[in-house]
Amino acid sequence: MKVFLKLILVLIFTSPLSAIASDLKVGDMAPNFKLQSTNGHFYQLSDYLGKQTLVLAWYPMANTHGCTLECRSLVQKGHLIREYNAVYMMASVDDLEDNQDFAKKQKADFPMLSDPTKETAKAYDVLNFVRVASRVTFYIGKDGKILKIDEDINAETAAEDIAATLKELGIEKSS
Repeated sequence: MKVFLKLILVLIFTSPLSAIASDLKVGDMAPNFKLQSTNGHFYQLSDYLGKQTLVLAWYPMANTHGCTLECRSLVQKGHLIREYNAVYMMASVDDLEDNQDFAKKQKADFPMLSDPTKETAKAYDVLNFVRVASRVTFYIGKDGKILKIDEDINAETAAEDIAATLKELGIEKSS
């Protein structure tokens, strides 16, 4: 039954019905959050204010095809993103245990955040009609303002696309 549900969700996420329009806009202050990561630590936006750009990549569900492709891209080509003064994280409404299993399988070397209460997903306006997060990436400046909201994600080239966006946004290189 769980496999069947995941299959249906994958079909939904690959259809045009999964597109959303966020109420958040470029220039808005990004909602703060405090979410637990697969490494056991808690991460919050306020930890990066004045320090680094934050890339927050929401994904629908651990261990599904598109999410696996996105995670693999970030693992294999994350060095392209780390060239910039930016930190990147993936987030979903999955339980921590599901995300920990997913992170372990994919050898994730970056924080994968769990939002099982869905409160942060609601604050970011990414919770869709099937009550999981839509695939949306937020670029948040050091001042806490949203620099870009990307709703057109290519999971296979996520890392390259994030690095290209950081360059377009003029984010400084790491020292």
